[in-house]
Amino acid sequence: MNIEHNHSLQAFNSFGFTAYAEHFITVSSDEQLLEALATANSEKWPVFLLGGGSNLVLTRPIPGLVIHLTNQETTYQQQSDGTTLVTVAAGKPWHEFVVETLDNDLAGLENLSLIPGNAGAAPVQNIGAYGVELNTRLHSVRAYHRASASWQTMKPSDCAFSYRDSVFKQNPNEFVITHVTFLLSASTPAVLSYAALNQALTANNINTNPENAADNIALAKIISQTVINIRQSKLPDPKIIGNAGSFFKNPVVDAVHAQTLKAAHPNLVAYPQPDGRVKLAAGWLIDTLGFKGYRKGNVGVHTEQALVLVHHGGGTGEELMSVAQEIITKVDANFDVRLEIEPVVV
Repeated sequence: MNIEHNHSLQAFNSFGFTAYAEHFITVSSDEQLLEALATANSEKWPVFLLGGGSNLVLTRPIPGLVIHLTNQETTYQQQSDGTTLVTVAAGKPWHEFVVETLDNDLAGLENLSLIPGNAGAAPVQNIGAYGVELNTRLHSVRAYHRASASWQTMKPSDCAFSYRDSVFKQNPNEFVITHVTFLLSASTPAVLSYAALNQALTANNINTNPENAADNIALAKIISQTVINIRQSKLPDPKIIGNAGSFFKNPVVDAVHAQTLKAAHPNLVAYPQPDGRVKLAAGWLIDTLGFKGYRKGNVGVHTEQALVLVHHGGGTGEELMSVAQEIITKVDANFDVRLEIEPVVV
């Protein structure tokens, strides 16, 4: 077992902040994972689980043992009803996995194309985009529960999923997700409820009513590429400028509050929810207050997307969180809406 000490994490977070792990290990199997956890227990080290680092703000060194899962195996089990159970290991880059399912003529994950990070982190955040959330496609999660020292296979109902939230996020580092399984098929219906996606398909005269499974897969691949194009037009590449994508959750308020805001701000971007509440576009709130392109030292807000905070280089997580707090305070003061941060802050 190769444990490294005072290990740089700069390459393991998409903001590119300089931070160090007191102890660091990569694991690629259940046996290696259990051995690493046993060592942490015997040494009384806290444990921090690290995926792709695309949803992470590092503000300090991480004490104890940082465990980075690297297994990328994917398996396919065809079912008698024509569906397929697809199991992906935690270390597989998410977008690579989505592309692989489409290449294997399985639809269902195309709306989630180009989301950064690894597959093991997807259930933690209950990732979602362009009308699809992970929990609607998930079959099960295989995880090691540290408190009970037991392996668990968890169904979606066990995961306490909600908007960008889960039991895994609520109890950080308690569960070690090693595999995620999805139920997919060639005939999984396309989800076209997201306006920008629908408009792009319509503008290109794409037939969104496939007559058979082959046509459905062709549509799924077009949706994937369309989502990629939209994301690339709206969100900066972390390889070019450090960022973690959307930094704030879209806040949900009661209908009365939404009506009050709409009266004061007719251009308010808002989406009614099934429970009667209203989801507000956090990016619109931030942009309206003039934060788009805001820069403070080495960090700031992206010039094209107010929902994205960026690191220009040479900055720190503390500096970024200072900007985030400025935004939270001003949005609260002007709209009586409290923004929540989407990434994990350490």
